Amino acid sequence: MEILLAIITGVLYASGIYMIMRRSMVKLILGIILLGNGVNLLIFVLGRITKGEPPIIDSAEKVLEGVYADPIPQALILTAIVISFGLQAFAIILMKRTFKVLKTDDLDQLNTTDEDS
Repeated sequence: MEILLAIITGVLYASGIYMIMRRSMVKLILGIILLGNGVNLLIFVLGRITKGEPPIIDSAEKVLEGVYADPIPQALILTAIVISFGLQAFAIILMKRTFKVLKTDDLDQLNTTDEDS
């Protein structure tokens, strides 16, 4: 299972970087989304996949015993999802405004438009 997730992570990284290197702003945003999902999956894989109980200590016990799921990677991934959602929303609004003003989403044309001003 971990090998399959590692391969999927690599595919997400590769496709995300490929999309970031394209000329369109829409493809740039899609590449950022794919790269963010690849990072989230990488954190999940690095946290090791274990089938265990939730890490809750009973009131009668003083120490957690047995196999339990590590909550730290889950908390990191949840935080990363929230941050990436905010970044994606900001980028989409910024792209929409840029397209409305300049009537193009080609990054090369945006660079030449900047020099003409």
